[in-house]
Amino acid sequence: MMRNPHALLVVVLFTSLRLLADEGHHHSMTAEELGTVHFQTSCSPKVEGDFNRGVALLHSFWYEEAEKTFRKVAKDDRKCAMANWGIAMSQYHQLWDYPDDKLLTEDDALLTKADKMKATPREQEYIHALHIYFEKAPKGKSDYDHQARATAYSEAMEQVALHHADDREALVFYALSLLASQPPHDTTFVQRKKAAAILEKVFAEDPTHPGVAHYLIHSYDKPQLAQYGLNAARSYAKIAPAAPHALHMPSHIFARLGLWQEDIDSNLASIAATRKTTAMHMGDAGHQFHAMDYLVYAYLQSGREEKVAQEISELDGIKSLDEDEWAYSVAKFNGIYDLELHRWDDAAKLEPLKGDHRFPNAMIYFARAIGSARGGKGDEARAEAEKDVAEIEKIRLSLMADKKQEAADGVARMGKEAGAWAAFAESKGADGVKVLRAVSDEEDAEGSEQAGIPAREMLAAMLLQMNRPEEALAEYQASLKSNPGRFDGLAGAAAAAEKLGKQQVADGYYALLAKSCAGSSSERPELKRARLIAQK
Repeated sequence: MMRNPHALLVVVLFTSLRLLADEGHHHSMTAEELGTVHFQTSCSPKVEGDFNRGVALLHSFWYEEAEKTFRKVAKDDRKCAMANWGIAMSQYHQLWDYPDDKLLTEDDALLTKADKMKATPREQEYIHALHIYFEKAPKGKSDYDHQARATAYSEAMEQVALHHADDREALVFYALSLLASQPPHDTTFVQRKKAAAILEKVFAEDPTHPGVAHYLIHSYDKPQLAQYGLNAARSYAKIAPAAPHALHMPSHIFARLGLWQEDIDSNLASIAATRKTTAMHMGDAGHQFHAMDYLVYAYLQSGREEKVAQEISELDGIKSLDEDEWAYSVAKFNGIYDLELHRWDDAAKLEPLKGDHRFPNAMIYFARAIGSARGGKGDEARAEAEKDVAEIEKIRLSLMADKKQEAADGVARMGKEAGAWAAFAESKGADGVKVLRAVSDEEDAEGSEQAGIPAREMLAAMLLQMNRPEEALAEYQASLKSNPGRFDGLAGAAAAAEKLGKQQVADGYYALLAKSCAGSSSERPELKRARLIAQK
């Protein structure tokens, strides 16, 4: 990409940001850094700084503050058409939480108004591209859903980037649109790789651009690609240290690579930043819940389960901040805590949440079913596992009925895994192995979740319990390639190797486990053995 010789890079550094609090007072934040952004507009020079700040906020997914900033721009310069573009962009959370019908209608009207305002041809292209996403469905296209809208927007942004080769922002937003419009369950990663290729070139020219580092992390957020994202991961927090999401996002790569201390440090910093900015009425607590998710996962993998118990105990105190996020966290943290620590009886006794929390309750039934199946408590436990699997299926069907396909797909996978363990408990281990192998292959192709228990690791554990250590070791090794450093992956591989009489191989895995948990006070039996082996 050619540099624009006339574009002066603006470092978005504001030493005192004043926000109106609920009580009518002003708060100030000093030295807030969001990164280097320059978005050239025909708006009044007096709003240039605010506009660039709004774009920088967009690039760190700080959408609430971005919207406030662009609304301020619109108020201060009523002829600024791009202010309306900024407001609408703040409401299109491209990688999650898509606009509902109400927002689609509101922003369609907002962009229609922008279309009628005076703007440069380049600005008109930006507005037109976004309008394609928000406008009413074309005649005869009743299935004009988010995927169709996102694809159409991406195709329009490609044209903006082609027409304005010296416009860095066009390239960056086009790259993001490629990530947002990739097909569900994609196994080719074609659009991820295309976005990464664009962003790597810009990153080499402008290493302080927040969107570039951020979207590179998203581009590489798959086990097969994570190694390529380490440079961006270690850069992003330094680029935009005031943004809670910028502090958390590197942990997506750290979790993929088993870099637990960096993962922990990243999320502790994000949580601290969220608490600080929430107290100043900036944004919401959603960033905190998301960071806590990754923090809990990293604590479990590094033998710091007492820290997990502490995080769980704090959840009720922040329930009022976002009940949906709270429900997800309660279900996820309690379930993964019991399953990762092999507390089968406790997992089987987890209580579903009251209210319409279908996906969180599916996670609870998932943990209950596996706890019952693996607890080895006879016919009654097996029956309980089957009942919980049936509850998961009910939730899946209800989500399908409400056209929540993505959530339904996630619940379907839980149902398959829980059902496999229920089959195992009924002495139908071959059936369970078959199901888990199919789920593992699917998960490997698509790229497994960053902070969950891999299906292939479950498959290995089932094979080990069936006294098939050679197969189990192979599956543990395959799982560790995609999910390096996982506690149960390393401990399971060591146990399988020992059963095969391969003590040297086992010792190698125990050494890795001891190193991964260095400094922890955990008394988990697998870690105790690892420490003994490491001391020899």
